[in-house]
Amino acid sequence: MNFTDLKLIDPIAKAIKEEGYTQPTPIQEQAIPSILLGRDLLGTAQTGTGKTAAFGIPILQNLSLKKEKNRHIKALILTPTRELAIQIEESFKAYGRHLPLKTLVVFGGVKQGAQEAGLKKGVDILVATPGRLLDFISQGLISLKNLEIFVLDEADRMLDMGFVHDVKKVLKLLPAKRQTLFFSATFPDEIKNLANSMLTNPVKVAVAPVSATADTIQQKVYFVEKENKLDLLTHILQHDISESVLVFSRTKHGADKIARKLQKSKISAEAIHGNKSQNARQNALNNFKSGKTRILVATDIAARGIDIDELKYVLNFELSDVSETYVHRIGRTGRAGAEGKSISFVDGLDLVNLKNTEKLIGKKIPVERDHPFHTDDLVVQKRDSNNKPFNPNQGQQSSGNAKKTRPQEKEEIGFRKVKNKNFFRKK
Repeated sequence: MNFTDLKLIDPIAKAIKEEGYTQPTPIQEQAIPSILLGRDLLGTAQTGTGKTAAFGIPILQNLSLKKEKNRHIKALILTPTRELAIQIEESFKAYGRHLPLKTLVVFGGVKQGAQEAGLKKGVDILVATPGRLLDFISQGLISLKNLEIFVLDEADRMLDMGFVHDVKKVLKLLPAKRQTLFFSATFPDEIKNLANSMLTNPVKVAVAPVSATADTIQQKVYFVEKENKLDLLTHILQHDISESVLVFSRTKHGADKIARKLQKSKISAEAIHGNKSQNARQNALNNFKSGKTRILVATDIAARGIDIDELKYVLNFELSDVSETYVHRIGRTGRAGAEGKSISFVDGLDLVNLKNTEKLIGKKIPVERDHPFHTDDLVVQKRDSNNKPFNPNQGQQSSGNAKKTRPQEKEEIGFRKVKNKNFFRKK
């Protein structure tokens, strides 16, 4: 199927052609016709499948065909992170560049003046994060009474980041008669219940399970002692990889530490995480996209909020305790059929996560032994209640002064205790 088979209006068809799109992805092929018909939709899609275009294109077409041209908020896209919100707005502006519709993004972490001014000029399509949306509603700057289309994007990420209560507050403010599009990569029970409460006789679209990693991504594991990880990363970037690399760190502090180490080794690197200001985060992302910065070090808050064309390498400095996060991380590469490579550093603290990840994706990840820090002697280490290496000689804390992981940081990294007790030794 080609985009020309989807009965798109000329202004959108022209914009899509200018974007270089010829054939729709599976989720676009399945979702666009149903959304054009005004149906509610429940979408399950692996990251990098073209989900934004799947709902953005038909929303633009349906709104452009409305006889009423008053400029009020007709469509709302609610998404968990600032980075993702910005990218969605950029996509809407690209697909709707030949239409008179006005799109605006609002998010927290910045002064509200510019966003407030944009709202006062009139908006057809609003992209928002939950906190700033509710703030503007409470100030009387946003009204949703004329809303026709509501999109909840990355619903499971909303749950991970503690936004579900905010989402429920927003739902109470929406008109009962509306089209609702619900997207989530995973469906824990709370997300299923939320979807059931929002949708009416939805079309269900599932293009790939979250356990699937793209066949176009070459995956490898590097066994390395924890104290050698920074040196191994520097070695790889100086001798094996000359292209841009997106590096994922478990914590914000760890991301900053990795970036500083690389900078000292004359490798251009920046960190992006929740403690950075919005301007700093956006500048770092823009520098990485443009090639000015070669290495971007990110925490998991950015795992589904970074979209970089033709990114070839993703490197997991540590594996997440949440196995599904691995799929989302490496999904930043190998997008739209392109080839990509993922590298995961594994020390004793990562071994259980590796086992759980391989179980989730249904295959063993090959081990790369051809590097100067390879070890065959890793032993599983457990973490204590502070997410620190467990020292059996000192109870549940390796140090009386051990710094506790802050609740915000636990939320960002998808913190949870590993339930798998079948610890093992790698030989």
